[in-house]
Amino acid sequence: MAIYDEILSKNAKIGVIGLGYVGLPLAMAFAHKASVIGFDINEEHLNVMRAGTDPCKELDDSVFENADILFTSSLDDLAKATFYIVAVPTPIDKNNKPDLTPLLGATRSVGKVLKKGDYVVYESTVYPGCTEEDCVPLLEELSGLKAGIDFKFGYSPERINPGEKVHTLEKTIKIVSGCDAESLEQIAKTYELVVQPGVHRAPSVKVAEAAKIIENTQRDVNIALMNELSILLGRMGINTYDVLEAAGTKWNFLPFSPGLVGGHCIGVDPYYLVHKAAELKYHTQVISAGRFINDSMGGYIGKKVVKQIIASGKPAKNARVLVMGITFKENVADIRNSKVVDIIHELMDYGVMVDVVDPFADPDEVKKCYNIDLKPQPDGPYNAIIAAVAHREYENLTEEYFQKLSVGKGILADIKGLYRKVVKEMTYWSL
Repeated sequence: MAIYDEILSKNAKIGVIGLGYVGLPLAMAFAHKASVIGFDINEEHLNVMRAGTDPCKELDDSVFENADILFTSSLDDLAKATFYIVAVPTPIDKNNKPDLTPLLGATRSVGKVLKKGDYVVYESTVYPGCTEEDCVPLLEELSGLKAGIDFKFGYSPERINPGEKVHTLEKTIKIVSGCDAESLEQIAKTYELVVQPGVHRAPSVKVAEAAKIIENTQRDVNIALMNELSILLGRMGINTYDVLEAAGTKWNFLPFSPGLVGGHCIGVDPYYLVHKAAELKYHTQVISAGRFINDSMGGYIGKKVVKQIIASGKPAKNARVLVMGITFKENVADIRNSKVVDIIHELMDYGVMVDVVDPFADPDEVKKCYNIDLKPQPDGPYNAIIAAVAHREYENLTEEYFQKLSVGKGILADIKGLYRKVVKEMTYWSL
């Protein structure tokens, strides 16, 4: 019997390795169609899931009801699976080089329990060739099995967008690939159990890997262009968002806007492509330039605010600034690779005293990751306020609200341009 039929009849189990923003939604979707083993090394998070709650705060508790899933950190439990999906993070190190430590660690776990007839599918974002060149040889070494003969493998890039309530896993076309025609079909049919619009069958694993990484690289480069334009337009005294609103009336104008590019996708994935290009002795000029611009924006914003404070007659040292929002994007709790932190560090380098508030971020996580103490609420007066993240709680704030928290008429740095049509008296600036 084919593995898809075994999964459908629950004679074979799906093992999902890595239960974060990508793995948990996937595991829970499958758990309503098949029998699932959810594997993770974070026992604290596993206990939260066992209690029926998503530690990432993305899924409703109702998703856990009537789900056929075992949450475990035991390799003995994981060994009972037949169809393995690896969905661990692929971060970069302090030198912006790919850090495959989580990916290779998960691969070792699978390799130790891999059996003849099993399938292994990778979802972690990597450079083209990583699955076949880095992961599969490790599976073969640890299992003593031969890829393509004793076990099958494939790649299906994740398309999870934290905070997204429309383009969810179940409603977004999935790319799938396999090591041969048989594996491609079995992997495709398995994912079609949970993906309503169906799947796109890529002709090879490398094509699927490349498709994922250029999705985010394309966005990164376009946002970098908007950021560069915002710097230029700012020097001309022109509001970028007003320009984008006007230009957006043309039917084929692309709706990108300036901003901070953080998180674990757009701000990270292009570096994997840059790394692979360097291996091939090719220097990526446009991609690298985009990364430089976007990684520089936090420092640029911090310096801009310091200049405005000084221009108001207040020295930067010991000036008080409120930063509203520290998550990497609006309406999520995810603080990974948050570029708001770059703004905060830039301000602190000038001796500025910074208060940070965020309705979504976990104070303990922020302290652990960045050594920054979140305040439960603003405690003015402040010499400047930075609206860094466009959380829904901030959308309808008035100029009066900001002025009550400010010294004098106040300075407002509005990164996403939320308040450009309502602020009249404060010193106002946006990207």
